[in-house]
Amino acid sequence: MKLTHWILALGATGLLALGVGHGFGLVATPAEASMGETGRILYLHVPTAWVAMLAFTVAFLAAIGSLWSGKATWDLSMESGIEVGMVFSVLICIQGPIWAYPTQNYWWTWDPRLTTTAIMVVAFTGVLVMRRLIHQYERRMAATAVATIVSWVNVPVVYFSVEWWDSVHQDLSQVSSVDRVMLIPLLVSLAGTSLLGTAFFLARYRVARARYLAEEVAPELPELPEQLELEDSP
Repeated sequence: MKLTHWILALGATGLLALGVGHGFGLVATPAEASMGETGRILYLHVPTAWVAMLAFTVAFLAAIGSLWSGKATWDLSMESGIEVGMVFSVLICIQGPIWAYPTQNYWWTWDPRLTTTAIMVVAFTGVLVMRRLIHQYERRMAATAVATIVSWVNVPVVYFSVEWWDSVHQDLSQVSSVDRVMLIPLLVSLAGTSLLGTAFFLARYRVARARYLAEEVAPELPELPEQLELEDSP
């Protein structure tokens, strides 16, 4: 199967799972005990945050691979991971105030999780700006890989901020602490968002690879497996 087909299949499956998860979350599950109907946004907000941090972690691992091997495949994967992470991070920053205002009566506060999330977005935005400003390929690859590793240090800080400092957010939830009737649609939504994020990543990698080859930085990149071949068959 060509990469284009994989992207479409993953995206379609992700959207289907999102529809099922969100449908059950909105209709079949009871209202959240403390937040009422507003709490239903968790079926969207929690998976979005998960994929944002996962995408940045993929970029972090790719940055290490880039520095270790100097191969463009890792560099382009790093760029793709950052851009997908940024898309979902912006969604987090939109969803958060929508959730906060009805429950806390404010759109924004300098809560530890909100503050560290804002720092995360600014840091990775800086990495993307560096990639546009540095034109020499090897220098750009090395500099932005280091910047990505430094920026990623804040990702676990965002996750654990509710445990380390006083926060308006609830403490980290465990699977055992979530009622089954709410857990199932949440996990389905999480799976759907993850598949959609994977489709975005593959699509973004394809664009990055095409641009890399067009710049003629190197004759070619290592080929993907035949079933993930980038170009459609004649």
